[in-house]
Amino acid sequence: MLKTTILFCAALLCLNATDVMSQNKNKVIAHRGAWKNTGATENSIGALEHAIKLGCYGAEFDVHMSSDSVIFVHHDHAIKGTHIEKTSAAELSAIKLSNGESLPMLENYLKTGGKQKKTRLILEIKTSSISKERSLALAAKCVELVKKYKVEKITDYIAFDFDVCLKVKELAPKAHVEYLNGDKTPAEIKAAGLDGTDYHFSVYKKNEGYLKELQDLKLSTNVWTVNDEATMKWFLERNVDFITTNEPELLLKITK
Repeated sequence: MLKTTILFCAALLCLNATDVMSQNKNKVIAHRGAWKNTGATENSIGALEHAIKLGCYGAEFDVHMSSDSVIFVHHDHAIKGTHIEKTSAAELSAIKLSNGESLPMLENYLKTGGKQKKTRLILEIKTSSISKERSLALAAKCVELVKKYKVEKITDYIAFDFDVCLKVKELAPKAHVEYLNGDKTPAEIKAAGLDGTDYHFSVYKKNEGYLKELQDLKLSTNVWTVNDEATMKWFLERNVDFITTNEPELLLKITK
């Protein structure tokens, strides 16, 4: 009888482990695309294509608006000493990335992403270094372009500026919008009508109860930027929805 009970418990543990692994699939968001191990430049169209080829759930990327209101994909406010917000689109388009690509415009990035349906486009609206008005204008322009290129169904929005998140929700109520800054409680996120949080891993570790609260409120949980196996597993054990990483290959291997 004891032997039978032990075997039953062992089988149950295996089943639970299988369930956890199945829940852990499709959680990989490639931070600025898949670039670190592919030779692509971060935030390039090549990095997006590599993330798609890998089968990542999503590819995260950052956008800024030029002086004449054209949106470009890049992380920092400046590239090669050129401040994006203070420079015209014509000048910015002449800048080459290290992989030979031109600095990508958002419209070209969306066109590339729109050729498939499996990898989501995780669009980070960068906070303007000039004014709140420009941040909100950038948000409106992003929503407009996402609609124009018919990629609403595969595009999520993230931002550090809470007002930008609210603006996106106002303009696109059905869009999935997550807040990045880490200074709002799950209850505040829910009350604002947003869809979840995308916080730095240190925020969740400091406020471990946030994950359960978010799950109880049926809000999504994303974490950035997790690059080591131990931290990945810590969040997988807590059934976080998504992990944003510079090491998508490693996370895919763990969750396979």
